[in-house]
Amino acid sequence: MSALTIPLENPDNLYKESSLSILSGRICRLCAILLRGILMKTTRAFACLAAGLIPAAGQAQSNNDDAFLGTIVLEMPSVPGMEEDAISVSSEGLALSNPADLSELFVAEPTIAVGSSIPMSQKVYVNGIEENNLAITIDGARQNNKVFHHNTTTLIDPALLKSARVDPGVAPADAGPGALGGALAYETKDARDLLPEGDNFGGRYKFEYDSNGDIFSNSLTLYGRDGGFEYLGFAKVADGGVREDGNGDDIIGSGTDLLSGLGKLAYEAQSGGRIELSYERVVDDELRPYRANIGTIFGGRPLPAERPYDLQRTNIVLSYSDTSPTAMWNPTVRLAYSGTELVNDESDLSTNSITQGETVSLNGELSNRFSLSWGELNAGLDFYSDTADLDYLALASGARETPEEKLTNIGIFAQARMELSSKARLSLGARADFQDFKGTDGSKQSESGVSTNISGEYDISDALTVSAGYSHVWGGLELAENYILNGSWDYSVSEIKEATADNLYIAANYAIGGWIVDGKVFATDIDNARAASWGGGPALSADVQARGFELGLGTAWENGFFRAGFARIDTEINGRSADSYVGNYLTMPMGDFLTFQVAHRLDNGVLLGGDVQVAFDFDDTYISDTGERGPEIDGYTVANVFAEYTPKRLDNLTLRAEVNNLFDQQYTNRATYGQEFVGDVEPLKEPGRSLRLSAEIVF
Repeated sequence: MSALTIPLENPDNLYKESSLSILSGRICRLCAILLRGILMKTTRAFACLAAGLIPAAGQAQSNNDDAFLGTIVLEMPSVPGMEEDAISVSSEGLALSNPADLSELFVAEPTIAVGSSIPMSQKVYVNGIEENNLAITIDGARQNNKVFHHNTTTLIDPALLKSARVDPGVAPADAGPGALGGALAYETKDARDLLPEGDNFGGRYKFEYDSNGDIFSNSLTLYGRDGGFEYLGFAKVADGGVREDGNGDDIIGSGTDLLSGLGKLAYEAQSGGRIELSYERVVDDELRPYRANIGTIFGGRPLPAERPYDLQRTNIVLSYSDTSPTAMWNPTVRLAYSGTELVNDESDLSTNSITQGETVSLNGELSNRFSLSWGELNAGLDFYSDTADLDYLALASGARETPEEKLTNIGIFAQARMELSSKARLSLGARADFQDFKGTDGSKQSESGVSTNISGEYDISDALTVSAGYSHVWGGLELAENYILNGSWDYSVSEIKEATADNLYIAANYAIGGWIVDGKVFATDIDNARAASWGGGPALSADVQARGFELGLGTAWENGFFRAGFARIDTEINGRSADSYVGNYLTMPMGDFLTFQVAHRLDNGVLLGGDVQVAFDFDDTYISDTGERGPEIDGYTVANVFAEYTPKRLDNLTLRAEVNNLFDQQYTNRATYGQEFVGDVEPLKEPGRSLRLSAEIVF
């Protein structure tokens, strides 16, 4: 089950207030506000549950040592010979969904929404909070990818992934700086994850075909070890035409032209010291809607329907660790480079311009985990130096703009994870961050702040576990997106405000027979999130609020599992209902979601499964340009099914067939931009029914 977060009222500079009474008073007010809202809003949901109309929500996946009930962990399928069970309630995510994009990666989590039907413009929302407000890492490397609000923040190919971990709201101090709404950590595959014990070389080739758009993809992975050396190489090419929605109409700009690759080289000494270098790159180069996350905008200045989007993201990580640690020596040393570049070459269009935006981050970490009698302490420092720049050239006039912002951060952190007793576990931590900012006009600003977190679990009985967590996060200053950078901004008029956030969750997990029932309430408040605009200036800000709850029901048996999840998420911006225009990089209108997922392996080895996602009608909308209540957003129900088979005589071959959007539903994902602006915006539709076939051979 996803996590819980609760906000505090105006928590700016909370770290400077030494009075515990002030802090406890704020938390009590938060709890009262949250519980009152939940009790008022859950009456109908529980009535439906009692009537058997709405099953409960997705089960928490929290088996890691430092993962409490609020954490979601999705793991890759197990390698034959390395684990007994390839399907479990806690690790089936990547194995079952066979995700082609982020929306399929998080398909079974009702508190995680992914907007847009085109991967290069998809954005992830965790508990209603947009991913730019989370500490995002890939293999531990910080991601600073806020280039253009019409395209994705972190383009990643799920085929690369070993796991995806989400800490919604309350994140530990060692998750990194800027975790205003939690943390999202992607981890890519290693050779040791893929090689069965005793083998020194292997590989896998996968072919996949999707009927909707005639999409063909081919990927090859080679991996091995020799002495202390390990290596892995992965490459994937996907190509296809325009996809169709549930009505059979073309989805503008939905062609596929994707290239992704991963290379890793590691050396592990007999003493346990391990050094690893990884290089990961994803390229998406295709015609997209002129505004890549929107189908059409009616009115305004005339613009082409499509334009080229060439998006390239690179991640390079050099790390050192020890696979044979001692109680006092378990280090992590990491130096990383991450960068995203977007080019819109409109030289052949009426707009006659070339725009290039690029964000880069040089970042690193030096830390050590101390194993102590009461648990462990992870302490250290991290840093980043981020740059956002824009290069805009108007070809007709020759006018050129090259604004740039820079931000550096040094953080010191400590996170303690304690086993207080056989029934009680506690995690608490703090970090201090020190920032230096440089604006497009060369002006400078320096700020610093402290973040704290605490969360814990207690086993009331063998069947019942309760947990809760709270965090105050100092996010400090943030870079503006590249495409709205303005060299004429005057930062002296008003300094950029320091962003802060407060998160709180309360959760419970109850096992009865072979079933697990869980529930959670959560809230997040973000104050002074940067909301700069090209014409409005660099110092504009917004306050964001998210409240919600989640219910879950799940069970597992020898050859399969079932789980269901229901979530309600209410979001606000500046004290009124959220809208997708002002909510860029912040939040979206959300509402009620219901998910189901089931899988069962037959005696002949055939694996059958499927999932269902339901979004209910939502009427708490707002039109920012008129200040009036908006129209109701339609709900939808989408079902996907699959069958997977590994022949007994060819146990290195896996055949899979999927039918996605089984009932050919015509719909727009709830997290997609512009649904409340009826008559002004035609939002992107999701693909209609498709048959996806794949074959993977392991050698």
